[in-house]
Amino acid sequence: MNIPTLFVYGGQVNQEFVKYTAKLTGKQKPRICFLPTATGDALWYINYWYELCHNLEVEPHILKVWINSSTQDWEFEDMLLEMDAIIVGGGNTLNMMTLLKAHEIDKALMKAYQKGIVLAGGSAGSLCWFNGGFTDSRPKQLTFVEGFNFLPFSHCPHYHSEASRRPLFHSNIAKGILTDGYACDDLSGIVFEDGKPVKAMSIDGENHSYFVYKKDDQVIEERLESEIIT
Repeated sequence: MNIPTLFVYGGQVNQEFVKYTAKLTGKQKPRICFLPTATGDALWYINYWYELCHNLEVEPHILKVWINSSTQDWEFEDMLLEMDAIIVGGGNTLNMMTLLKAHEIDKALMKAYQKGIVLAGGSAGSLCWFNGGFTDSRPKQLTFVEGFNFLPFSHCPHYHSEASRRPLFHSNIAKGILTDGYACDDLSGIVFEDGKPVKAMSIDGENHSYFVYKKDDQVIEERLESEIIT
């Protein structure tokens, strides 16, 4: 059985992240399923996914949650467990997690993870894997959301890419509202194997990933050394 692997990045999915996810599978032409749930299965997002994949050595799939179940003769879990990798898209974290839990897709994702199918995602699609973080899923301000707890850390996507993210992450770790955790700028990511960080990557030299933790009543930020992939 392959090692349970998660690849999280700070921003939206792009072609470099898809290529990196494909590489993590070790397959020549991996089957990769994209979940556009956080945008309500928006058609533009589905089209964007296929555009990203059209010239890559991958077999792209989509898992739609907004369906008429009477016309579907297969279970969500059946499809997911046939994949080599699963990528969760960005959007409204709270709505996405509510739907995935309602359809027990979170349980199917855990089975996929334990089976060694590579899980990945950015923004809402990265925050969901951790124990918690802050999201813009509700009106007016960023608010706390509990994740699926696949990884025993807090998380902050868009770390330096959105001005409010970093100070809010630090202050809530300082207050004990969030556990120690990992943060990613939009074009950076981290690979976790069996729940532990093993590699950081970046699409350029300007985006980075960080471990942020509390020690002796101070919040410490450590930048992870990143592999530049382009």
